[in-house]
Amino acid sequence: MLNPMLVAGFLMGATPQVGEVAPDFTVKDTSGKSYTLSEMVKTGPVILAFFPKAFTGGCTKELAAYTERYADLQKLDGQLLAVSTDAAQDLVKFKESLKAPFAFVPDPDATLTNLYDVKMPVMNLANRYTFVIGEERKILKVDEGKDAIDPKAAIAACPLRKKADAAAKDASKAPAK
Repeated sequence: MLNPMLVAGFLMGATPQVGEVAPDFTVKDTSGKSYTLSEMVKTGPVILAFFPKAFTGGCTKELAAYTERYADLQKLDGQLLAVSTDAAQDLVKFKESLKAPFAFVPDPDATLTNLYDVKMPVMNLANRYTFVIGEERKILKVDEGKDAIDPKAAIAACPLRKKADAAAKDASKAPAK
């Protein structure tokens, strides 16, 4: 059964843009862990990085750069999902070869790729797109093509959570005295 959000995404047929609300989704990474966008953005910004093919030049450069800069993203409480239409076993090998500390999401049926309208025409591959998604799933930045290979701009677009907001949330969870 198709998730109603996915059906709505198929009907939209337009790549989400800055200022719009990102389509919600739930996916599993190569280790079987589930990720739901609407839950992820509650803890920090999310970088959703679509890439065409594991072990190719541009994709290796892009994801190696994210691996090198991952500590910068973590300082912002950011999270990264690397998405490709490759088979899970190929992404497991690719992730291991890069020693990447973030999630790789196999999308062999292009369900998520189609939801974000980033699928290449005719071929079952994602175009290179990076979405930076903030609170309430608001899209803060979109990079595509060669601009999406360097993660510097995407990481810079991640908002720093206000410490006061985090402290207020912690205080509201504290037991009453």
